[in-house]
Formats: sequence, structure tokens, C-alpha cells
Amino acid sequence: MKFCKKYQEYMQGREGKKLPGVGLKNLKKILKRCSRRHSLHPQKAPLHVVDNPHTCPAHCSVCDGSFFPSLLEEMSAVLGCFNKQAQKLLGLHLASGFQKYLMWFKGKLQGNHVALIQEGKDLVTYALINAIAIRKILKKYDKIHLSTQGQAFKSQAQRMHMEILQSPWLCELIAFHINMRETKAKSGKGPALFEGCSLVITDGKPSLSCERFDSIKLDIDLTCSICLDTVFDPVSLACGHIFCYMCACSAASVTIVDGLKAAEPKEKCPLCREARVYEGTVHLDELNILLSRSCPEYWAQRLQTERVERVQQAKEHWESQCRAFMGME
Repeated sequence: MKFCKKYQEYMQGREGKKLPGVGLKNLKKILKRCSRRHSLHPQKAPLHVVDNPHTCPAHCSVCDGSFFPSLLEEMSAVLGCFNKQAQKLLGLHLASGFQKYLMWFKGKLQGNHVALIQEGKDLVTYALINAIAIRKILKKYDKIHLSTQGQAFKSQAQRMHMEILQSPWLCELIAFHINMRETKAKSGKGPALFEGCSLVITDGKPSLSCERFDSIKLDIDLTCSICLDTVFDPVSLACGHIFCYMCACSAASVTIVDGLKAAEPKEKCPLCREARVYEGTVHLDELNILLSRSCPEYWAQRLQTERVERVQQAKEHWESQCRAFMGME
């Protein structure tokens, strides 16, 4: 079955949830109109287009004026929907006590605990299949235009944080799946809902792996590029790069008391050097739980080390505040 048909069937099966998607049919129609225009007026087309009536110039006003804006709008809708639903689901899972019962009462997720697990799986599938759809339509654009504009658009979307595979909530959902699998395995009540998601440790270096379709496999490195060790108390910056919380605070020139959102806009990601990435920081709580379970000895040692540093930073902060209040600075 061709991917376009498979994708349409997938989205039609979720019409009740009103999930936005990529309009592959409409985007293909735009490309067909462009190639049809050149086949009707070959004298206005470059030589490579005349030889191949199914192509048009690398920069085409018909395509560029409608194709990319339409795709960008759809990518934004898909990403926004995914982030919102993933955040809601994970918030429910991590909630405790009265807060959890209140969220259930408000109907933030209908059904029982199994429904929570199933919705998490569905969200991962939704993210990956839309990532494939975007990749395939951009590949088709470049094939028709004999260009690399599609790949350039993909790079631009990544810089704009519009790439769904960059979403920290996808990382959190994968960790959620693995956590639930281990919990269910211990209780002996685990439904088979977790194929494709795993924590891989190679030479002491962990990474998250997710493979839900033959054409895409996601690998997320869990080594902090600042301390060069397994991320501890992990956070994801707006650019999608993951660091230890304290390492990120150090890179942003803020204390743990101030927090990453207090960082100046000029502060850059240590890895990609992009500015304005600290305000949108997300704490990866599910990943934190997963790594603490999987690396207990390392976690205990790191926890002890960081506790000393955190206490010292907090002490220095409040001493500074007291001196400022007393007019001594």
C-alpha cells in the first residue's frame, strides 16, 4: 500500500478525535498544477523542464507561494495538538493525591488506566506518521523541482522548532511507555502496548530508541554534552537538546534558585548555539524516573554530589539577597 493511502486511512480512523494532519492530497495537487503549467507552456520553462514535463524550476512562484505556507501551517497545527495532548496525558500520569482525582473528575482523560497507556501509544504513532508524511512530501517536492528546496525548508522548520521529532514531549512519551512496561511487568498485568520503544545502553552511554514504522527510527542520545555524562535531572531546551538541569543553568549563567527561565535572551544553547532557547525549557520528569530506575548506582552518587552543590548555591543566593536588602551591596 502506498504511504499516501495508508496515511489517509490512518487519519480517517481518528476523525472522532479531530486531530489535524498533513494534507498530502492537496499538497500533491499543488505540485501537479505546477508541472501541468510547464507542460502546457514548455517555451517558458528551462531546458531541464522541457526534457522532463513533470518538473518545474527550483524556485517556482506557483509552488513556493502556496506549497510551503500550507505545509508550515499544517506542521504548526500537528505540533501544537501533539504537544497539548501529550502534556495533558503526562500531567495526569505524574499527578498524585487530590490533584490526580481532580483531573479525572474534570474528564481530562476518559476511561481507565489501560486507556491512558493506549492514548500514549497513539500519540507516539501520530507524531511519527506525521513526521514521515512531511518527509515524503518534501522529498517529492525536490524530485519534481530537481532542487534541494524541500530539505532547506526542513532545516528552516527545525530552526523554528516546528519539527515534531524535536518535541520534548515525544521524548517524555517514549520514557512513559518504558516506565509503564516495567511497572506492568512487575505486576504481571502488562498489555502488549510497548513494542518499538526501549532504553539502550551502549558502553555505559544510554539512549532512547523508538521504531514504530519501517521507514523511521528515532534515537535520542541521553549524554549531556556539557558534563559528558548521563543526563541527570534532565531538561530539554526549546531547540530540542537535552542537558542536566545544573549544567544547563551553568551554561545559561543563572543559579538553580533563579531557574532557566530567568536566563537572558542572548544566552545560547551550548550545542547548536541558538539563542532564546531557555524560556521554553521543559523538565523531563518521565525520563528522570526512567534513568533513576535504570542506573541506580550512578543516580545515587550524582544525587549526593548535586545535593551539596545545590545547598551551596542556595546559601550563596540568600546571603546575597540579605546583603542587598541591608544595603551592603
